[in-house]
Amino acid sequence: MLNAARSPSPLARRYASVRALSLALAAPLSDADATVQSMPDASPTKWHLAHTTWFFETFVLRDHVPGYRLHDERWPFLFNSYYEAEGRRHARHRRGMVTRPTLDDVRAYRAHVDDALLAALPMLASDVLDLVALGCHHEEQHQELLVTDILHLFGENPLEPALWPAAAKVPVGMPGAIEWIAHDGGIVEVGHAGAGFAFDCEGPRHRALLQPHAIADRTVTNGEWAAFIADGGYRDARHWLSDGWAWVKAEGVTAPLYWEERDGTWTRFGLDGRRAIDPAAPVTHVSFFEADAYASWAGARLPTEFEWEAAAASHDPTGGNQMDEAGPVEPRPAAKGPAFFGDVWEWTGSAYRPYPGFAACEGAVGEYNGKFMSGQFVLRGGSCATPRGHARASYRNFFYPHQRWQFTGVRLAKDM
Repeated sequence: MLNAARSPSPLARRYASVRALSLALAAPLSDADATVQSMPDASPTKWHLAHTTWFFETFVLRDHVPGYRLHDERWPFLFNSYYEAEGRRHARHRRGMVTRPTLDDVRAYRAHVDDALLAALPMLASDVLDLVALGCHHEEQHQELLVTDILHLFGENPLEPALWPAAAKVPVGMPGAIEWIAHDGGIVEVGHAGAGFAFDCEGPRHRALLQPHAIADRTVTNGEWAAFIADGGYRDARHWLSDGWAWVKAEGVTAPLYWEERDGTWTRFGLDGRRAIDPAAPVTHVSFFEADAYASWAGARLPTEFEWEAAAASHDPTGGNQMDEAGPVEPRPAAKGPAFFGDVWEWTGSAYRPYPGFAACEGAVGEYNGKFMSGQFVLRGGSCATPRGHARASYRNFFYPHQRWQFTGVRLAKDM
C-alpha cells in the first residue's frame, strides 16, 4: 500500500487504499492482458489505471499545485475519456491500439502522481480536497469496470482462462419463493441529502409520488432464469419490447451473457473460469431488454427507481456481497431476509434523466454525469464487483438497454 505517513489524514488513507486496490486487481495480468480491448464498451486495464491517474494529475495537481509538471505531456491525449473541455483525445474504440506506454510505464506514472498528490494534500484548499474525494469515488467506479472488462476480455479467449483460482463450490439450497414487500404508496423523499459524498446526479433530494405496489424481497435466481429459457422465453415475442425483440433476433441471444449449455447443463464463464451455474445464485449479465421480458413472463414488472429507493432506504448499503479485495468476485446465493445491496446491479424501469432542479457542476467535472442523461436506464444497489462503501440508497448507475457485460440482474415489482 502507498505510504500516506506524510499526510495521515482520513482522506490520505482513503486515497492510498483506493489506489492500492486498483494495482491489486491488475497484478495477475501480463502486459498483453492489460493492453487488449475486447469491444468498444470495454477499456484495457492499462487504460483504466492511467485514466484514473490522469484525473488526479489534471484536476488536482495541474490545476491547483503551483510548479507541478506533467509526467508526460503526450499522455493527456491518450488518457482523457470524454471531457470536451480538456480538448482532443484518443478515440474510445481504439484504446486497445495503445501498446506503448507499457503496463510498467503506467505503474510508474501512478507512483509519480501518488507521491506528488500525497505531498500536496496538506496544503490543498477544501474545494480541492473535494476533488480528491471525487477522484477516489471515480477510481472505485473504474475498479468495477476494470474487473468486468477483464472478464469480457477473457471470455473472448477460446481457452477461457481463469484470472483467479477459486475454491470448490459448496451446494446451497434454493431460496424459497419470492416474498413481496408491500408499500401503500404516497409521497416519499428520494435523492441524496445531508452530509457525505454523492454524485451530482443523485440530487437534489425531492418528493415523488408512489402508487401502491409491492417489491420482491430478493433478486431472480439462475434457476428461475433457466425455467424462463426452458419455457421459450427467448423465442416468444409477446414478452419483449419491440427494440428488445429486434436485438434478440439480430444478436442471436438465447441466454444471459457467458452462459453456455454443455452436455445438457447450463454453465457460465467467470473470473474463476467456466463452471456449472449455481441455480440458487442471482442471475447476472442480463440486459434491460432481458430483464423486462423476464418480468413480463413472470407476470410482474421492473420497479421504478423510486420504488427501489423507498424499499432500500432502511437497509445497510455497506452490507451484502460486495468487493473487499482482488479476487474472483461473483453473485452468491441470497442470505436469509430482504437484501438490496451487493451481488448484482438491479435494472429499474426508470429512464436516466435529471431530477427536478438538477444543475451540472461548473467546469470540466460538470461533464461527469449530466451529459449522459439520454437513452439509458437506471440500475440500483451495487454488485459483487462494487467496492464496499461505494454505494448508497440514492446511487444511480446507468447503462443502455442492450448492455450486459456488467454484473446486472433483476428484482421484480408489481402493482397492488
